[in-house]
Amino acid sequence: MAGRIRNDDVVLVRERARIDEVVREHVSLKSAGGASLKGLCPFHDEKSPSFHVTPSKGFWYCFGCGEGGDVIGFLQKIEHLSFSEVVEKLAGKYNIQLRYDESSNRSGINTGQRTRIVEANKLAAEFFVQNLNSPEAETGRKFLTERGFDKAAAHKFGVGYALKGWDSLTNHLKQKGFTDTELTLAGLSVAGQRGVYDRFRGRLTWPIRDASGDVVGFGARRLYDDDQGPKYLNTPETPVYKKSQVLYGIDLARKEIASSKQAVIVEGYTDVMACHLSGVTTAVATCGTAFGDDHARVLRRFLMDQEQLRGEIIYTFDGDEAGRKAALKAFNLDQSFVAQTFVAVESSGLDPCELRQKSGNDAIVALVKSRVPLFEFVIKSTIASFDLNTAEGRVSALRAAAPVVAGIKDVALRPEYTRMLAGWLGADSNTVVQAVGSATNSRSRISLEVEANKPEKKEMLQDTVETSMERECLKLTFQFSDLVKTWFAQLTPDCFSHQKYREIFESILSSELNEISANTAHDATEDEEQRALIAA
Repeated sequence: MAGRIRNDDVVLVRERARIDEVVREHVSLKSAGGASLKGLCPFHDEKSPSFHVTPSKGFWYCFGCGEGGDVIGFLQKIEHLSFSEVVEKLAGKYNIQLRYDESSNRSGINTGQRTRIVEANKLAAEFFVQNLNSPEAETGRKFLTERGFDKAAAHKFGVGYALKGWDSLTNHLKQKGFTDTELTLAGLSVAGQRGVYDRFRGRLTWPIRDASGDVVGFGARRLYDDDQGPKYLNTPETPVYKKSQVLYGIDLARKEIASSKQAVIVEGYTDVMACHLSGVTTAVATCGTAFGDDHARVLRRFLMDQEQLRGEIIYTFDGDEAGRKAALKAFNLDQSFVAQTFVAVESSGLDPCELRQKSGNDAIVALVKSRVPLFEFVIKSTIASFDLNTAEGRVSALRAAAPVVAGIKDVALRPEYTRMLAGWLGADSNTVVQAVGSATNSRSRISLEVEANKPEKKEMLQDTVETSMERECLKLTFQFSDLVKTWFAQLTPDCFSHQKYREIFESILSSELNEISANTAHDATEDEEQRALIAA
């Protein structure tokens, strides 16, 4: 295998890859004054943006959690990639030919694991799209037509067809140079007793892309009665596909989500297609799992680039028991944006794809506009199962709904929903206030116990006059190295009272670098905390 990527090429990748351009694929950024940009940190939950990007320096830093680094470090952390994998990914994006210090027995460039998987997925997606035009795929084309999707729609979303043969895709990709191990690692093939065979066979396929547009997996829909597999089959967990973090359609919707401050959550691939074709271009869907905390964090990065929480999350739930349970789950997620969360319920139980078939594009737009606050939907759904015409029913409904109202984290909203609950129940307002208060106190006691058992958080660097001066000293050195070289040479480690700043100074001295800069200092140390402080 090839060895270490040459340092000159790493430097070139870092120079070519604009950090603001790369970060914007994951975070909405706005001007922070001067030459800096800011947004909500993708590495911890926050309501006000403390994540700063400085394009002129090529660094990012979060003043909330203390994480920081360069464009390579950002992708390493957010996409869980190795250093080499990030460099190779960026090199491919910016058309940079990488060279390696050691010779390789393999011809061509040695690519990292992630790069190989993404490339295999890309070729698989192209293969599936070609197959959709084959005679065998007639059933698949009919499926799409019956649901209102023409050839142009299928092309827009990359819909394809997996042939029935046991190893059609596997053989195709092996001819492209991929090994059995790589194909099973990518989730495209399965290792059996008689060898490796295709995971997806005789199914319609949808490519699942990450926010940057890379194909990380597939969803596949059963078409034939003799297929004993699940209705929808997804790529298993792989180094690049994590179903708890993936949202189908995010590559198409992310820009509109960021600009409109709205995201619509639907259940399936065809629902996303129906919404986008109807003009609701902020629709995304989970892939084989319920909407969870990680999905919320993904959307939060695109939605909330203001100090005030102005983003809207709109869930499309059925008006049945399953829809109520889904709404309760959404309610119980981290409520850092639940005050702006809504539910759009189709009264007859149709999903967006079915609704578009029956009533056209305007019906989808109207459904989204008919949204109601999630809190209202959950509370009304909770009390709907009780007979409010009887005293016993009203008391039982109050007992069930009071903890729900108490669970609203926004203390400014809680009294308003308490008043509304009293009206919906036809109950005395003081009685409802007392019930919600009791439920709130109970939740507070539980929260205190949980908080007491939480592990201690990492202590953040607290600025003093001395440490502030030391930091500014290093910044001046990085920014105006030619002017301060003589002065810098007179400094000693004892001049720095803060341990990390002293270590940064020492790493510069020990590196014997001809050039003093933030980048060279960053590369001279492997300590992540030091790198974060350099990036600040």
